[in-house]
Amino acid sequence: PEVCLRLEVGPNAAVHSPLAVQNGFLHMLVHSYTAELFMSFLTNLGPFLEDEIIPEVIPMEIEVVDAKITLKDDSPQVYPTSPGPVPITLAVDHVIVKRRDDGVFYLTGQQRRGNLFFPQEQKAPAECVLAAPAAGTHGLQLKEVPELQRELQTMKIALAEANMDKARLLQEIRKYNPLFQL
Repeated sequence: PEVCLRLEVGPNAAVHSPLAVQNGFLHMLVHSYTAELFMSFLTNLGPFLEDEIIPEVIPMEIEVVDAKITLKDDSPQVYPTSPGPVPITLAVDHVIVKRRDDGVFYLTGQQRRGNLFFPQEQKAPAECVLAAPAAGTHGLQLKEVPELQRELQTMKIALAEANMDKARLLQEIRKYNPLFQL
């Protein structure tokens, strides 16, 4: 995974926000991150995030590109014969989290234009993005990537149509046999 951090303080940070001159501006890029976390980890984060003192607002922009987080339930099972809960996977294609001078966090995605994705606002500096190749493009020519993206999009559409046909057929079968299970 690639992580780039940049903290700007002083007069040059004024381009981001007026408060950034005094408190600074944090820009973070996380690229190709994969992790497996237990649910107990998330539930136990609460006490560490609570504070009796209101912290200073630091304007920031956190950009997450191509991340996958798998959450596993590690709580004790209610029924010992149960196979247990299925892990939940959260896949993030491209998300930008911004914190402005008012202290509010804003979550933005990306707009879709044609078959390509373009971020709504300015991306991270080019030197951060180009610091290391993406995990899935090793050995691929740059000309092959758009072609593979088009093929992937075609396959996604075909899969969605097949799933709709399956749901329609199951609905038709259940009209005649309401107890039918697949």
